[in-house]
Amino acid sequence: MDKIKITQVKSIIDRPKRQKDTIKALGLKKMGQSVEQVATPQILGMVAKVNHLVSVTTA
Repeated sequence: MDKIKITQVKSIIDRPKRQKDTIKALGLKKMGQSVEQVATPQILGMVAKVNHLVSVTTA
């Protein structure tokens, strides 16, 4: 499967707990941090829920 690079570009301060938990589940801990994940339907769904907080590129 393809890999995607997910970078947190906005803070999770004052965001609902659900969005904070999704960011943590993606493996992100602070702004500017990037992680590579396999583009499974589950990961793509999580990215869609917090797309206003992250940027996604193909790895």
